[in-house]
Amino acid sequence: MTIDEIMESFEFLDDWDDRYRYLIELGRTLEPLPEEAHNEANKVRGCASQVWLQTKVEPGADGEPVLHFLGDSDAHIVRGLVALTLAFFSGRTARDIMAADAQALFKSLGFEQHLTPQRSNGLRSMVERIKKDAAQALATA
Repeated sequence: MTIDEIMESFEFLDDWDDRYRYLIELGRTLEPLPEEAHNEANKVRGCASQVWLQTKVEPGADGEPVLHFLGDSDAHIVRGLVALTLAFFSGRTARDIMAADAQALFKSLGFEQHLTPQRSNGLRSMVERIKKDAAQALATA
């Protein structure tokens, strides 16, 4: 699913119980992360739940690095947050990732009021990790 489709679905759901269920369903749509990728190098620090992100960098049409991500979590709602975050970032150039404002997206979806502080911190940690990977890709391009 694209980030626009996810946002449209969120706007359609008024009740937060329905939105949480939708996040859980989103998590079920994640492309499986290979078992060997559930390792310390891919583990996202700062998340209360266990979260893993695997990053693949490819040259784009203009030679700029494009990043693709796979992710997983041991918690259902967090898997949904991973899916949403990857829908926002995966397949974009490193420069676009660095400029993207994920916090504005999360705020527009109402996460500030409806996620626990631990989940909000974990979400920030995921975004920081993705931006760090993008910065590294730019530095080595």
